[in-house]
This record gives sequence, C-alpha cells and structure tokens, in this order.
Amino acid sequence: MDHRSEPGTLLHVTPGRVLRLPDGDADALLVLFTPAFPPPLDGARPLLNPFGPPRRTVPKAEQGVIIRAVGDLRQEYRRNLLTNEPVDLLRQLLGALLLRLARLPANAGSTHSDARFERFQHELERSFATTRNAAEYAARIGYSLRSLNRICLAATGRSAKALIDARVALEAKRLLVHTDLSSAAIGHRLGFSEATNFTKFFTRETGVSPGAFRH
Repeated sequence: MDHRSEPGTLLHVTPGRVLRLPDGDADALLVLFTPAFPPPLDGARPLLNPFGPPRRTVPKAEQGVIIRAVGDLRQEYRRNLLTNEPVDLLRQLLGALLLRLARLPANAGSTHSDARFERFQHELERSFATTRNAAEYAARIGYSLRSLNRICLAATGRSAKALIDARVALEAKRLLVHTDLSSAAIGHRLGFSEATNFTKFFTRETGVSPGAFRH
C-alpha cells in the first residue's frame, strides 16, 4: 500500500512489514530499534502495537519537539559508540520519544481499521500468555478459524497463528531483556509447561536461543 508522506508524516514500520522508498532523494529521520529495546511503558503500547496504522501525522506544533527528541537520542547513541557506556540513558531517551509520539492525537493520519480484526487484537492482548491456539481465539470472538485467518491476512498479510506466535515471542524478548527471570520462568509465564518447549518455540521464531538473545 502506498502512503503519501508530506513533512510531518510518521511511518511505523514494524517487523514483518516491508518498506519501499520511492525513487529519488528522501529527507527523513530514521530511528531503528529492536522491539525489546525500549523500557516497558504502558503509555507507549498503542504506538508500538504491531497491528496499528503504519502512518500518522505529527501536528506542526509538535514537530519541533519531536525533532529535538530524536536529536537527543542520536547524540546519546553517538556518545555510546565512542565510550561504550551502559545504554540505560539511551533506552530512556527512546522511551521518552515513544511517549511523546503516543500522546499525539489518535486520529492524526490514521486509517480506517477492521473492527473484526480489532476484536482479535484485544483478545490476543488479553490471552497471549494463556493460549496460542488460533481456533480458540476464533471461537472466543465468534468466527470460524477460516474467517479469522482471512481477516488477519487482509489486515497484515499474516495468518492468525503467525500473529499469535509473534506476540508471544515479542513478550519473551521483553522479559529476557528487562527482567532477570530464568528462561524456564519466562516460558512458564507465557504458558509453556516445559522449558524445552519454550526454547524450541523461541529458537524457531527468532533464530537464536533465549540465552543467546539475552546475551
């Protein structure tokens, strides 16, 4: 899908989305980070929602504030490269930027979303730690598994099962980065009865073991 990008446009490219820039020069600020790097912030969850709108508009009154926040982030990143200091401040600056973006008007540049898909999103956020069964999600929101997959494919290009597994893997990454919980404890928190099953799941989803990811 094409997205017109005037000055003040914010594009959110989540894992699994492909970004293709037009031919010619593009003047933009680009902030890249892994899903697990920002500090846990409830206020930033709507912005980081992988199912949310990819395009928003930053009002002119807020653009200078956002640009300065990105500048602070860039300065600290460069300092960290030179000094190899802990990244705590870098995380907090990224968190501050995300909170600033998250408090922008919700309807700024947003596009119409499928209410059926939103029902799945809400159920996924409520239940991802207790079930990864796509058919169970479909039943809970009143659809057949075939219909749910069709809704998910239309909204994201991915099946319901792929979205469920991606959400669980994201939470596992966050817990590995931001807590001292063992891999087994994290697996148990996310509904895995055996630590080996969690390790197999995480390795399949990310390409590395939980221990390697944490390191």
